[in-house]
Amino acid sequence: MAITVSRNHVVGDENSSDGAESDADQSEFDPDDIYHLLQTRRRRDVLRYLRTTDGPVRLRDLAEQVAAWEQETTIENLTSSQRQRVYISLYQSHLPKLDNRGIVDYDKDRGVVTATPLAAQFDPYLAGLEESSEDPWPRRYAGTVGCCSLFLAATAGGIAPASWFSTAVLIVVAFTVVTALHAYSAQVAS
Repeated sequence: MAITVSRNHVVGDENSSDGAESDADQSEFDPDDIYHLLQTRRRRDVLRYLRTTDGPVRLRDLAEQVAAWEQETTIENLTSSQRQRVYISLYQSHLPKLDNRGIVDYDKDRGVVTATPLAAQFDPYLAGLEESSEDPWPRRYAGTVGCCSLFLAATAGGIAPASWFSTAVLIVVAFTVVTALHAYSAQVAS
């Protein structure tokens, strides 16, 4: 038997169907609830999309944008099966869950979704999703490895007039510089 407490009073059994009030009455979510609700990418993408709009959004438009983000393409390049797969999961699962918690108003009959004021609680957790989430540092390290390998091969082949000691020092310095820049950028970002 699970009892939900909302603002110092008992709301009722979450499993009962005759509860007069719902979880939507809560005005704040604890971090566990937030992480649970954001555990699927589609719900994160729904909230991400609703952050950029004012007013109601058609479910069809929402599903198309989420599908485009998932496929890393434009809405115009989506196939009908890609659209349908996202539409069905939003319609049957994700939007009802967000609606039951009071994060969105989802009118299933009209196919319209609107963010509620509670959706703003998720903004700090969604910050940065609009920017590229790809970490550039693996490419930078790979570039450093590639350049150092070429220089090492040139030294071994006699093309680069450098001693083995100076080649080793150059490679160590290159990785030290890249690692220091990585550490500095991570510190600035946090």
